[in-house]
Amino acid sequence: MLKQLLARKTNFSDVIDDSHGPGLRRTLGPWGITALGIGAVIGTGIFVVTGTAAAEHAGPAVLISFILAAICSAFSALCYAEFATLIPVSGSSYSYAYATLGELVAWFIGWNMVLEYGISASAVAASWTGYFTSLLDHVGIHLPVSLTEAPLAFTGGHLVATGHLLNLPAVAIVLALTWLCYVGIRESSGLNTLMVLLKVGLILMIIIAGARYVNTDNWHPFIPEPKGDGEFGWSGIFRGAAMVFFAYIGFEATSTAAQECKNPQRDLPFGIILSLVLCTLLYLGMAAVMTGLVPYTVLNTVDPVVTALRGHAELGWLRTWVEVGALIGLSSVILVMIIAQPRIFMIMARDGLLPKVFARVHPKHRTPHINTLITGFGIAVLAAIFPLDLLADLTSMGTLIAFTAVCAGVLILRYTAPELPRTFRVPWAPVICVAGVLSCLGLLSTMNWFNWALMGVWTVIGLLIYFGYGLRHSRLRAGNSAQ
Repeated sequence: MLKQLLARKTNFSDVIDDSHGPGLRRTLGPWGITALGIGAVIGTGIFVVTGTAAAEHAGPAVLISFILAAICSAFSALCYAEFATLIPVSGSSYSYAYATLGELVAWFIGWNMVLEYGISASAVAASWTGYFTSLLDHVGIHLPVSLTEAPLAFTGGHLVATGHLLNLPAVAIVLALTWLCYVGIRESSGLNTLMVLLKVGLILMIIIAGARYVNTDNWHPFIPEPKGDGEFGWSGIFRGAAMVFFAYIGFEATSTAAQECKNPQRDLPFGIILSLVLCTLLYLGMAAVMTGLVPYTVLNTVDPVVTALRGHAELGWLRTWVEVGALIGLSSVILVMIIAQPRIFMIMARDGLLPKVFARVHPKHRTPHINTLITGFGIAVLAAIFPLDLLADLTSMGTLIAFTAVCAGVLILRYTAPELPRTFRVPWAPVICVAGVLSCLGLLSTMNWFNWALMGVWTVIGLLIYFGYGLRHSRLRAGNSAQ
């Protein structure tokens, strides 16, 4: 059994094999891939989590938190770019781990990616509601709180009941975007590109207009005095970095669309690196303006950008634009995550680790339609019930674990398969890869016990599925047995 658990896909043509049923349609070019990355990165992080991280953990030094998270992401992004030129398939870090670290680790990574994409979309949908209700309030329409708040809240490290029914707007937006992803990648990508252009334009408008009213006194002290575990000081900065890291997972989502790229060896490295650079600059600009407009202590709201603008009557004209732009921006993140998650299920099913039904592709739309429906309904349920802060932390954990495996995998493959052609190579690989692993583990260490407990439960469920089904049905095991 140990041999099977450590079995790797050493035949890369088999990893890339796309012969099991109808293939996915290759329609994405370099700018489409870049737009997918920006679409996934620019969302809850910039419109919601920035305020929470500043108010609860880092203060104005949330800028340092974003820089730390970006550096950690950059190490991982370079590793993803190299892997994308070697294994241009939809499995992303799951497929990369399968080729370098073995089947059991690949399953663990793939199972965490289910958590990463599904819960991240749920978190974004939960934050979508905040700006949606703000917009409705602005025009005189008031929804009952019982239909816009989650029935559970995360307080003092515990889940508590709130007495509310469900987050209905979050459910509605998820189901609407699920239908769009069911129809096809071309339609989804086109809408995403349009939404990306609109929200980037809006963010630039806020930064330029808001910069005139920044009060630098709000940046003092830049690093507030520590008050407790993970509250301000340098520990708060690192805790904030782990929290905002949730915002950077978008560049990984681009690699799940590898089999829909026209030229993945060229387009994926381009899209991954460019989307990360552009988004980091936008995050820093927005964080600086938000913490400069108002004291950071007031930003812990469901719509912190609107909160910052309310502090200056001269910027009142921007409120409606922000609300509409935030809804567009958050919608594009949900869209990309719903595109990514089903393709993880699909590639795992093609490897035999999940039932064959998960590998089906719609004969007309050429999308993993069954997976898309399962993903959409699952995301809708999570968004309806759970609070944003818990969902965001779990997403960061799943992402950091996947990034750790990818950074380690690149270094391993440099020694086990140095002859493979690499159209993109990580510079100074030993340094970059080790730094990527250490930085990811460092951010993981800041998570609280409750998040680790939930991650443990999720891991146990995944292992039960793997040993109950995946181990016995693995295509790699069947191939080894036939030899």
